[in-house]
Amino acid sequence: MLTLAAAIGWNIFQDQLMRVAFVPGGPFKLPPPDTAPDYNQPNAWVSRPGLLDDPSRWTPRGFAPAAKPEAAVFYVPPTTYLGRDRWNAPFDDPEAAERQRLFAMSQASAFNNVGAIWAPRYRQAVLGSFLPSTGGNDDAEKAIAFAYTDVERAFDAFLAAIPRSQPIILAGHSQGALHLMHLLTRRVAGTPVARRIIAAYVVGWPISISHDLPALGLPACQAPGETGCILSWQSFANPADPHQVLDIYNRSTGFDGKPRRGSPMLCINPLTGAPGSAALPSANRGSLIPNTGLKDAEIERGRIGARCTPDGWLNIGPPPSGYGSFILPGNNYHVFDYAMFWANIRADAEARTRNFLGK
Repeated sequence: MLTLAAAIGWNIFQDQLMRVAFVPGGPFKLPPPDTAPDYNQPNAWVSRPGLLDDPSRWTPRGFAPAAKPEAAVFYVPPTTYLGRDRWNAPFDDPEAAERQRLFAMSQASAFNNVGAIWAPRYRQAVLGSFLPSTGGNDDAEKAIAFAYTDVERAFDAFLAAIPRSQPIILAGHSQGALHLMHLLTRRVAGTPVARRIIAAYVVGWPISISHDLPALGLPACQAPGETGCILSWQSFANPADPHQVLDIYNRSTGFDGKPRRGSPMLCINPLTGAPGSAALPSANRGSLIPNTGLKDAEIERGRIGARCTPDGWLNIGPPPSGYGSFILPGNNYHVFDYAMFWANIRADAEARTRNFLGK
């Protein structure tokens, strides 16, 4: 009875409960300048060439990172700071840093067959900045904008460190994907850097096809192997209830200055590399299954299918086994947007890189 009552209470009051748990109680305060990460120093990076213990070079059994990667990958991790004592996380918080390592292993590692991965630590906006109840909140907006300034400085350091002609893959997830969108509009679109982009994997954050995509400077990918384009998806199992994402999306303004409300979202199926498509589980080259821990994770083929819905969600069918923890309300498999399609993303990045180099 207590379990049933708790479940009913959670379903009715989940937004309010999450606000109490994760939204900071005080106003936004600008972090002191001396807390800024120095991107000339190795400790400012989760991953970068030369780190002795680089989590992005991890691979499951049967896979290996490239000995001489031809591309450079700029990967922006998702939100990993869960505290509510401030609006922006310290870049070196140990618990958040450990979660960043796990995401580098389960997400960025998909690209280590083609690229050397650079993943910055940054003073990210805290989880409470992205809940429906904080949508449009001035403090949340300031925290997100401040976090972006670190990402932009890291990107400048990344560009300065790699050869001027080296091809680039951009990748990110959740908050990291949002920062990538701003990076594309402000630092890539219309610049020589845009011609070096193999692909941009802007995953786990909604992109309005009509109000965002034109400003990002790259088109949506239309076919596997295409280069200079954007991929994006958001994963939900049945029965899907995306209201938490829609609450924020429908109150927000696109990069063209117009409301996003009601506009379709970009969905590129990671199993096919194309929009508006469907694929059976047999098309899945391998999902990363955490089991007892990520270091012992296994790749299992043919477990999870996916299809893009008309309004832009990636539907994965019935809830798959092996992902019992960290499923968000509404059957949102957000945390596993990369892991469920790990081997397909790896093959997709390799095909696009080969075609880019062939050109």
